[in-house]
Amino acid sequence: QVQLAESGGGLVQAGGSLRLSCAASGRTFSSYAMAWFRQAPGKEREFVGTIRRNGNTYYADSVKGRFTISRDNAKNTVYLQMNSLKPEDTAVYYCAATNRLVSLVGGDYDYWGQGTQVTVSS
Repeated sequence: QVQLAESGGGLVQAGGSLRLSCAASGRTFSSYAMAWFRQAPGKEREFVGTIRRNGNTYYADSVKGRFTISRDNAKNTVYLQMNSLKPEDTAVYYCAATNRLVSLVGGDYDYWGQGTQVTVSS
């Protein structure tokens, strides 16, 4: 129904920027709320940010003011712009989709990408 594929991860120095992309298949992309989660080594997966179908966004406190999520429905793509990166941002970042209006809980998301590694060096 929906397949997600993240890209754009890599190695960046602390204070730098990186933009992740999540390409979605299907013609129903605009009907989903989208979110980014991340999982660092030895830690549970955590919520990063979400964008509703109407474009409204919400972010975890840890990334507010630094990360921006956006979507381009015409391109079936969601983006995560990450600025002022910190070593603690190092994680595998996952894109997810849900039929709910919005959710901060990973279990509410029906579709997940394979993840892309982001490593921030100090």
